[in-house]
Amino acid sequence: MNLYAKLQSRAAQGKPVRVGLIGAGKFGSMYLAQIPRTPGVHLVGIADLSPDSARANLARVGWTPQQSQATSLDAAIKDGTTYVSEDWRALVQHPAIDVIVECTGNPIAAVDHCLEAFGHGKHVVNVTVEADAFCGPLLARKAAAAGVVYSLAFGDQPALICDLVDWARTCGFPVVAAGRGHKWLPHFSESTPETVWGYYGLTPEQAERGGLNPKMFNSFLDGSKPSIESTAVSNATGLGVPSNGLLYPPASVEDIPFVTRPRSEGGVLERKGMVEVISSLEADGRKIPYDIRMGVWVTVEGETEYIRNCFEEYNAHTDPSGRYFTLYKRWHLIGLEVGVSVASVALRGEPTGVATGWNADVVATAKRDLVAGEMLDGEGGYTVWGKLLPAATSVQIGGLPLGLAHQVKLVRAVKKGQSLCWADVAIDHNTQAYKVRREMESMFKPG
Repeated sequence: MNLYAKLQSRAAQGKPVRVGLIGAGKFGSMYLAQIPRTPGVHLVGIADLSPDSARANLARVGWTPQQSQATSLDAAIKDGTTYVSEDWRALVQHPAIDVIVECTGNPIAAVDHCLEAFGHGKHVVNVTVEADAFCGPLLARKAAAAGVVYSLAFGDQPALICDLVDWARTCGFPVVAAGRGHKWLPHFSESTPETVWGYYGLTPEQAERGGLNPKMFNSFLDGSKPSIESTAVSNATGLGVPSNGLLYPPASVEDIPFVTRPRSEGGVLERKGMVEVISSLEADGRKIPYDIRMGVWVTVEGETEYIRNCFEEYNAHTDPSGRYFTLYKRWHLIGLEVGVSVASVALRGEPTGVATGWNADVVATAKRDLVAGEMLDGEGGYTVWGKLLPAATSVQIGGLPLGLAHQVKLVRAVKKGQSLCWADVAIDHNTQAYKVRREMESMFKPG
């Protein structure tokens, strides 16, 4: 409740939280738009594969050239400006930086960045939730061993869902279900970067104006990102996941407490305590009024008659039984909100969501019939989408995590709709990401 006051105090003392940003794309740009308006925070440096693109995005969000004119990290610290370069290692190794915001969207690179940051005593806010989905539990453990904080990024839906779950449990409510919204029809799982904008609801011109990456946005549309984010939530909160992938029940905000009940009580859940995603489209494609497409929600249970009476007395909207109540945020502001995570890890030593176990996984699944010799192109591409599965199921089938299905060659054919396994691909065993994943499987193997 007092993060802003703490930031003001740091500003007054001339001791700002010093931040390094790796990746200045769309999400990073949204954070950059807020930094000059946030007291007690100094963005010391930006590392990006294209410094020119990073500077263009700085100008896009309103920075002046003088604000990013520093010629080195030391100069930036001295004069309060920002240094832009390609050198992420220098950024994470600089002793004056407190927090690294990993914002590349590249899960394999993100693992390298996180581990290097931990090794140099930096807290990490990991925006690249794709990396968290396939090895977050071990990243969290390695951060704790290094005495630093590893956190999901507030503004992204997983951290916002974790916040709602924490609210519910702190109030004493059992969590029946929690999740996010999504625009979903089953055939979207076959979408490619060529079809994404029509399905998504934007024109190509709008996408170009916003600097939107079709592959990245397609990872939302085709179900990969909802699976990735649901995995992060499950691993952070301990909530279970459906046994054979997300169900995407269609519902308005008003109907969420009705559908997010156990099947035995008329809902869609296999049991209480699950992660799910609500669709903003009916099965026939009709748009649902007052949807939760861009928001997050948690459904809780009133266990006693007294609590259920309170729901009624204060006009809380419940299911028809009066037993289940849903609290929601209909919107999220993505990178515009990530400053909450930066302040929380730096000033309180608390993450805004972090994996505590391995409950769920995202397994690469064929979008079409694939043949031996093809190269997989990861989430949002032309070859695979991500299917949410219990971790125990993924281990049993030897599932290939979606986060490692980037530029990997198939060694045998895979039918459309089939989940891939390690034996289907020729994967580089020397990357940090592969090693960390295998170490996590050994350390956190269910059962």
